[in-house]
Amino acid sequence: MKQLSISNNRKLADYCHYFRGESFFNKKLYKEAKKEFFLVSDSFELLPFKNFTLGASFLELKEFDNALYYFKLAEKQYVKSNNTVGLANAYNGIGTTYIFLKQFEKAENYLLKTLRINQETQNNDKICISYMNLANLYYEQYKDNLAIFYFKKSYELSKKANNITTKQTASKNMAVVEENRGNFKEALTYRKESEQWKDSLNNQNKIWAVADFEKKYAVAQKQKQITVLKIESKLKDTQRNGLFYSVLALLLLLIGGVYVYAQKVKSSKIILTQKNKLDELNATKDQLFSIVSHDLRSSVNALKTSNAKLTTSLETKNYNELDQLLHQNSAIANGAYSLLDNLLHWALLQTKQLYFHKDSVHLYSIVQQIEYNYKPLLLDKGITFENAVSKNSFIFVDLDSLKIVLRNLLDNAIKFSDENGEIKIYTTETNTNFCQLVIQDNGLGMSQDTINELLEDNELLAKKSNSEIIGTGLGLQLCKQMIKKNRGTLAIESELNKGTKMILSFPKTEQNG
Repeated sequence: MKQLSISNNRKLADYCHYFRGESFFNKKLYKEAKKEFFLVSDSFELLPFKNFTLGASFLELKEFDNALYYFKLAEKQYVKSNNTVGLANAYNGIGTTYIFLKQFEKAENYLLKTLRINQETQNNDKICISYMNLANLYYEQYKDNLAIFYFKKSYELSKKANNITTKQTASKNMAVVEENRGNFKEALTYRKESEQWKDSLNNQNKIWAVADFEKKYAVAQKQKQITVLKIESKLKDTQRNGLFYSVLALLLLLIGGVYVYAQKVKSSKIILTQKNKLDELNATKDQLFSIVSHDLRSSVNALKTSNAKLTTSLETKNYNELDQLLHQNSAIANGAYSLLDNLLHWALLQTKQLYFHKDSVHLYSIVQQIEYNYKPLLLDKGITFENAVSKNSFIFVDLDSLKIVLRNLLDNAIKFSDENGEIKIYTTETNTNFCQLVIQDNGLGMSQDTINELLEDNELLAKKSNSEIIGTGLGLQLCKQMIKKNRGTLAIESELNKGTKMILSFPKTEQNG
């Protein structure tokens, strides 16, 4: 400020404004930093550095378009001056800004450029940060596998990094990842490691604080007489107010004790709640394992028996029976695969690792895709399929969960239909904000007692009473939960030997409703 007030030198003024801007930025005073940077002329020789920090200031103020403009300006200037390190910083700023703007493809492009430059310069600290940024990018897009991959790479490389903050952040990220995956034991290990690095950082700060204190003490020695007088005055004040501080300390101690006790009671309640939930999950898990292991055993035993017959048919060259057994093996394998696929999605849903992203979905096209997937099964049983869904129907649901529901219900319709049967999927108008979708077959049907059991609102798995059909009821249980997640409803209409209607209702897309 003194230099700016006494000199008209443009070059010195640029440096003064630049250093003031950098100081404000590091003190997190971003608006003041922005004002100082705007006072720097375009002839300033550190212009790329000024533009980069100006872009970072706009990013902190959430003015993303302005941030993008100055980061790209700095990028051009770093390219022109062949400054590789500065270019990596500019790419990182652009990529981070694109994440906030939800332009994930562009963000990925720039962050990968940053990573390549950092790898070329072999800067472990910056490579770690690049991995973290890529992981955060993929988490924003619900690409958990990629995100976890880069979080792990960042953590492994942080062991070679010099920056303690980088080590702490990498450990903390892994703790969050393991918590989200339900691996609380591993998460606790990472949390402890993160706290250890935090303590190391605090110790480092204390060393600097001690050095600063020693410097101040050396200066204070030169003013010894004045200091002694001040200390004597403070001692008198201390003696006069000693009783007051003693009482205050006792009061604080009492409050601290009450707070610690309250926290202990709160923690005990949380632990009890978690224990009850864990017992409930274990009970469900045990029942699921019992049912699934039984059905998988039945499927494997059926496959084993069929393979024995297949071997005999090959030896006797009974090609008619051979063809029949191959189709039978394929059906058994498809049933076991469907069971395992449902089991995976059920487990993801129970552990809250299955993410839902609702969007407008064209219902006719989805049914057409499902029909194409099941075309071989329909042809094998000679079943006539009709897609009569209205081409104007749009519903607001999560696409992946909708496909799982339709696949399970169509698979059941095929399974319980006779040879040369008929299956029809169509929509009905209800004059509400919901679209009604009906999956109808003319197969075995079911009794009202079976319908009531299937629709019962509980977390237990149902077991089909038809001994000739292997199944757990897991598919329908999964469908019910996913329909509920999409704010939909399920109803069943059926008569024995006359077929079944599975009636689904989903919210319409607003512009279609």
